[in-house]
Parts: sequence; C-alpha cells; structure tokens
Amino acid sequence: MADGLDRRSFLATSAAGAMIGLSFEERALLAGPTDSQKKVAAPKAACAMGRIGNVNISRILCGGNLISGYAHSRDLIYVSPLMMQYFTDEKILDTWQVCEEHGINTCVIFCGDARAVGLIGRYRKERGGTMQWLAQANPSTDDVKTVVDKAIDDGAAGVFLVGNQGDQWTFDNRMDLIDQFVRHVKTQGVIAGVAGHALEMLIAVESAGIPTDFYMKTLHHTNYWSSRRPDQNRHVIENYGTDNYWAMTPQETIAFMRDVKKPWIAYKVLAAGAIAPRDGFDFVFKNGADFACVGMFDWQVAEDVQIANAIVAQHKSRPRAWMA
Repeated sequence: MADGLDRRSFLATSAAGAMIGLSFEERALLAGPTDSQKKVAAPKAACAMGRIGNVNISRILCGGNLISGYAHSRDLIYVSPLMMQYFTDEKILDTWQVCEEHGINTCVIFCGDARAVGLIGRYRKERGGTMQWLAQANPSTDDVKTVVDKAIDDGAAGVFLVGNQGDQWTFDNRMDLIDQFVRHVKTQGVIAGVAGHALEMLIAVESAGIPTDFYMKTLHHTNYWSSRRPDQNRHVIENYGTDNYWAMTPQETIAFMRDVKKPWIAYKVLAAGAIAPRDGFDFVFKNGADFACVGMFDWQVAEDVQIANAIVAQHKSRPRAWMA
C-alpha cells in the first residue's frame, strides 16, 4: 500500500473508523468478547424441558451436523466447506455457550468426530459450562461395543445408533445387531436410542421389542419449494443422488408414533433450512415429537428458544401425549 500504510495498519485504521457512531453494544460486538466475557453466564431464558430416563433434556437440542461440516446443501457444493470455515473451534464453543445461556442443555455430537468430542471437554473446562451430549454412534457389524464404550468414556449422557445405520440394519434384517447395541448401551448406565429416516425402522424396532429408551426419527412437512419431486421416490438411504428431503412418510410416521410410549426426538425438522423455525417447530410438536434436534448458528439460538417455548406451551394438549 502507498505512503507506508501496510495492510495491518490499514485494517486497524478502518476498523477504528467503523466504530464511530456505533452504540457501546455494537462496538463491543465488533471488538469480540474478552476471555472473562466468555464464561457461561446465568441462563437468559429457560428452554422448555423434558426427560428421557433419568436425564433432563431441553425440548430443543443443538444438532451436530453443522459443527462437523455435514451440511445438507442440495446442489450447492460450497456449503459444507463454508460451515467448516465458520465453525472454528472458538465458534463451536461460543455456539454451545449461547445455547446454554438460553436454556439448551443438550447437544448431539457424532462420536466419530474427534475434534467435536474433544471440544466438549474443552468447553466445560474453559467456559465452566455443563452442556451434556448425546453420542451419534456408527458401530461396525463385527463390534457394536467399542464405539459405545469410547463415547461413554468421553462423557456422553446417552448413545444412539446413527440414522443411516438404523435404516440399513433394518433393511438388512439385522435386528439382532440393533438389539445388541441398545442393550450394551443400557448396561453402561446411560440412555440408549435408535435413529432413522425410514418408518420401517420404527416399526421393526418396536415389533422386535428392543428396549430402546428413545427414538430419533426425521419429521418435517413437505410444503417447501425444494421438496422432492414425484420421480424421487426411493428410500433416503438409497438416494445418494438427491439431498432435498428426509421425511418421506410424515403422516404415516405421525400416525404410528401416536401409540408408541417412548420419547421421540424429531430431527431434520427444518428440512435443512428450507422451513422456517416457527413453521417447522409447530409441525413437529403438535404432531407428537417430544424434542426437536435442530442445527443452529449462534445468532439463531435466542429466537429458536423463544419460538419453541411458545409452541410447546401452545400444544400442552395434543393427540399424542407427551412422553417426556
């Protein structure tokens, strides 16, 4: 740069100029939080709560896909790399902190993501938070125990079978593996769940009498612009070529779950950002879900909690009784 003004000086000067005319709060936001400001504060809001087994869980959980870079993006190839650029280690800690300060006490972490697993321990140590996590596990057919034991050693409050595997083992008629997985988790003293995109998973696990403590099942309505086309009719687990729908049978799922006496965490409730929270939360809570797992940026958390609280209160009475 001319006249001896290097890039660093230019940016500093520009930043200082940008502060002129801003409020104290705006200047503090631009400057970024100090270390002392990054300690978890008392909750600013009380998120509605429920219970699975002996674990108290907020009605909305912080999803783990975004922080691990697994962003559903239709045909946009840059979105997952963009998530990894945004969710630095510090930003992940900030996101969990904002969640906890607004009453969200549980997040979901893929236990194969060593970075995220390590960060939850760092979060507790550095920020003084108590965020608990449910481990999304993908055991092998030869060993259902090792991944569970590692997650529990790392402090997971519960472990559930990841959705793609819950579907696949169901389609492969390997209910024995799902049963082994659930029973082993329970022997370790934490809550056990099974997730899936396909209604067949729910039907098969219930029919087999597998003693899962909760289910995670996709649920969203299909009234959004990029919803599936009539020719996209294969099961999600077979449908690697499209990325625009996750709940193929929402009404059938709602009907089946009405008689299931176990807590239900709905996920993909906003169809990967295609459905507004007020619309998506209302659909899942009024139709029987006990919890909603939601991918959130830090700047979305406060509004999501406010919306969820209002909708849960609105649907205290509903066709499917609250299971938790």
